[in-house]
Amino acid sequence: MRIDNFRIFQGRNIFAHKKCIKMSVDLEGYSEIPTKDISGFNHKLLKIIPELNEHRCGIDEEHGFRKRLEEGTYLAHVCEHIILSIENNLGVDACYGKAREISGDKYYIIYEYLYKNTGVAAGKIAVNLINSLIKGTYYNFNEAIENLKKVLKREEIGSSTLAVISEAKKRGIPVTRIGDNSIFQLGYGKHSKIIEATISYNTKAVAVDISCDKILTKEILKNQCLPVAEGGIVRSPLELLIEAKEIGYPIVLKPCYGNQGKGVFINIKSEKEAINAYHILSKKYDNIMIEKNITGKDFRICVINGKVIAVSEKIPPYVVGDGVSTVVELIKNVNKDTARGDGHEKPLTTIKIDEELRSCVSKHSYKLDSILPKGKKLIIRENGNLSTGGKAVDCTDIICQDNINICERAAKAIGLDVCGIDICCEDIGKPIDKSGGAILEVNAAPGIRMHHYPSQGKSRNVASAIVDMMFDKYKPIPVVSVTGTNGKTTTTRLIAHILEKSGYNVGMTTTGGIYVNNKCICKGDTTGYYSAKTILANRDVEAAVLETARGGIIKRGLAYDLADVAVITNITEDHLGIDGIHTMKDLAYVKSLVGEAVKKDGYVVLNADDLVSISIINRIKSTIIMFSKNKDNPVLRKNINSGGYGVYIKDNIMYVEKTEKIVPIAKVEDIRISLDGKLTYNVENAMAACAAAVGLNIDYSIIRKGFKTFYGDFSFNPGRFNMYDLNGIKVVLDYGHNIEGYKAVIRGAKNLKYNRLVGVIGVPGDRTDESVEKIGSIVGKNFDYVYIKEDKDRRGREIGAIAKILKVGVTKSGFDMNKVEVILDEKEALEKAIDTAKQGDLIIIFFEEIDPLIKLLNQKLNKEKSNLNSLAMI
Repeated sequence: MRIDNFRIFQGRNIFAHKKCIKMSVDLEGYSEIPTKDISGFNHKLLKIIPELNEHRCGIDEEHGFRKRLEEGTYLAHVCEHIILSIENNLGVDACYGKAREISGDKYYIIYEYLYKNTGVAAGKIAVNLINSLIKGTYYNFNEAIENLKKVLKREEIGSSTLAVISEAKKRGIPVTRIGDNSIFQLGYGKHSKIIEATISYNTKAVAVDISCDKILTKEILKNQCLPVAEGGIVRSPLELLIEAKEIGYPIVLKPCYGNQGKGVFINIKSEKEAINAYHILSKKYDNIMIEKNITGKDFRICVINGKVIAVSEKIPPYVVGDGVSTVVELIKNVNKDTARGDGHEKPLTTIKIDEELRSCVSKHSYKLDSILPKGKKLIIRENGNLSTGGKAVDCTDIICQDNINICERAAKAIGLDVCGIDICCEDIGKPIDKSGGAILEVNAAPGIRMHHYPSQGKSRNVASAIVDMMFDKYKPIPVVSVTGTNGKTTTTRLIAHILEKSGYNVGMTTTGGIYVNNKCICKGDTTGYYSAKTILANRDVEAAVLETARGGIIKRGLAYDLADVAVITNITEDHLGIDGIHTMKDLAYVKSLVGEAVKKDGYVVLNADDLVSISIINRIKSTIIMFSKNKDNPVLRKNINSGGYGVYIKDNIMYVEKTEKIVPIAKVEDIRISLDGKLTYNVENAMAACAAAVGLNIDYSIIRKGFKTFYGDFSFNPGRFNMYDLNGIKVVLDYGHNIEGYKAVIRGAKNLKYNRLVGVIGVPGDRTDESVEKIGSIVGKNFDYVYIKEDKDRRGREIGAIAKILKVGVTKSGFDMNKVEVILDEKEALEKAIDTAKQGDLIIIFFEEIDPLIKLLNQKLNKEKSNLNSLAMI
């Protein structure tokens, strides 16, 4: 088995509404050989991964997968199960997978993942294991899994971050990971917020810097008459001893810029202990501070937005002797607790043996190989941070009001909106300023694991308080996704225009570029995953309208979670034979994803006149708005009678109807892009846009205004039937590039006045020969003169190949071949068409790149003006 490539889907996709990896493989001659016929394969596999015995498989019965192995199943299917088992054994909750034959030995293996790099690596391990079982060679599976654990550790989300993003998801706030670290965007556009662990979008950088400097923190708190431990910086062993003598033993030594309790030595009672701790710290840290040792318990108080939300007592890790086991053996037994894991992956952290731990054990006159007497409790680390192996007990209900006031004042003094305050005192229920307690530290980005998963006491939802603070009341921006075969660009632009008239700052992706507030920030065909991400991450955007093309859906899936409104303009023949899409049913399945990914209270706009669009109705779970040119369309009427909306044309007026309430929106002649109704396809696009606006609850008067102020020229709708007049010769630029697109443009042109209809035609190279020839035939039946050109991006075709097929199509239509010219460069072809045109001619060019053509037309227009000025002077 060989891996050809991986494709990562980070959002909803054509395979599942969850994150998936598509691994393309070549079975290298094993596509029809079941594993039962490969010597020893099944037995060895189940021995290496016994968990596979428990997989129920597609037959959904106990030991289902094992039964499939015994009956005879195939490598791609087995590989899928191995990958999921590997992920599950790492603690990754992944259960979706499927294997799909492409042709012969070529297969897709699609499987769910949580972490991208881990998911890819799991796929590689599965293939390596399968190959070793086939060849009978040794593969160190256990070593591979250990290396995979390291990959997972590098990219997994910490428990504090996970708590915050889980809370956001509960509230319907979309969550987007930025990069591979713990930085996430919550929400879209203007109302989105960035969070890193528990550092919020509004956390002040200067406050974080202050909190990281323990000496500066102490000075600020002391200035506000808040109780802190006496101390300062020590720069040498001599200075340490002098300061310690002045403060008085016991003392504390710790790094000035430490975190997570690392490097903290408490209750140092002698010069020898002090020097030993200093030497250990000086190896790792440049700045070391000394403090008076405050006796008592160690408490963490979590303050969010100026209010105390949770309080925990931190319990240092310890072991209890059994009279038989050594200290190190007792530590290993404690680490067997399933609640413990590396880093922040579980409620508790594995206790690691290091110099600090050895020093602590030594202070109690023990060594790691000492046998601890039965019942003897030994503190093995001097701080209770969860990150160093400690536990937490919830004390939120017992903290006194005076201490609450002290903590809230401290958070305000430092300027942190989210902070963890460490206090040492005998009783958190008594004022620390009167009982000898003190504030030890104020921490930015505090871990909240201890409050969510205390070892004892009530869980406190700190994440909820953080999300409350960030959003107050979350207000999502409206998201509209537009797909279809033809008309989606115009529909997208018209919806964006209507939203703009409603007062929104609109972000839009189109075939022509990415726009924010009518300014193009990126030119090109920007209808895919990353273009949509650009808009959804832009904080100027108050509403997003995303043209969502077939190619982007197939390659990357959807960039957003759920849209408020989805529009499917139509589904007609285009791009067949590409990316595994061979039939109209396949194409409809891809497009339907946009309609499926809509909020429960959202709307899906469908074309009641399009049979293929109607075929996906059963896939749609949200409310449907139908549009049709015919008010009596049975599908439209059924939707209206069921309580849904209908948008239709009657007597050249567009209406919206719902439950017997019929409202006129606009006369067709007032829809500027329809050219007084001559461009019927733009009437359909306007209905689709109207339906989307209705789904967004936009006032009908605004929709009407949008129709009257959106023109079909280059400034509003570039490349979509843009008409230019060159002294009696009309030139139309249009992006029509498929059969239905050509038909629609030609029907519109037939409604205009002209002497001759001249076509400059071309088709993208990735269309089927049959489609290209059919377009040639359509052209031959409708044009009076034809220029055949080609796109610069031939999409894998040889130079002249598409032109040749087009010419065949034109020829078969019975067209006079004396009126056909082949000029492959589209600018040259258009220039020739203009230069040889006659008064009253209408030239239509189906272009690839609009900018060179606009430049040519402007040159021609300027030349005309210059000639007119010269005549006037004469």
